[in-house]
Amino acid sequence: MDSFELNKILGAVLATCLGVLSISIAAGAIFAPVIPAKPGYEIAVPEQKPGGEAAPAAEKPQPIEQLLANADTARGESSAKKCLSCHTFNKGGKPLVGPNLWGVVGRPKASEPGFNYSAAIKAKGGNWTLDELNLFIANPRGDIPGTNMTFAGLPRGGERADVIAYLNTLSDNPAPLPKAADASPK
Repeated sequence: MDSFELNKILGAVLATCLGVLSISIAAGAIFAPVIPAKPGYEIAVPEQKPGGEAAPAAEKPQPIEQLLANADTARGESSAKKCLSCHTFNKGGKPLVGPNLWGVVGRPKASEPGFNYSAAIKAKGGNWTLDELNLFIANPRGDIPGTNMTFAGLPRGGERADVIAYLNTLSDNPAPLPKAADASPK
């Protein structure tokens, strides 16, 4: 191959590079992106009233006794299926990610043998009363900060009452639940 052939090849490569560069510059000028004046996403935050007035107080939740008066164990059993991935419900069942829930109503906290409870649950102490279960099931990490339970909770009071009524049946001696007449507001 002589130098003339080599010059033609190098000239073609150079012309191609110049052509691609000029097309890139022209495309950049035609299709220029709009650059925002302030980078990032705008997050909509509701404005507060001048003077720092507080928002109206949230509605007071119903007491668990009132909710349990209308609770249905069949609905509770259905709702408790959400718990099956971490808990067992049968008598003498092995703990999974969470402890076995047989006889949990009235049982001392952090007392299920064979399960390693978090320090937060151990420090809480006391028994699992109806009120304690209601608060814990509503928001486990809000009720006992530091718990290892990652479940977000059951926000609806009626669903919590159904689950608690079902959990109460999982015992050799179920605790008596309040009747509708006993649960009327005073």
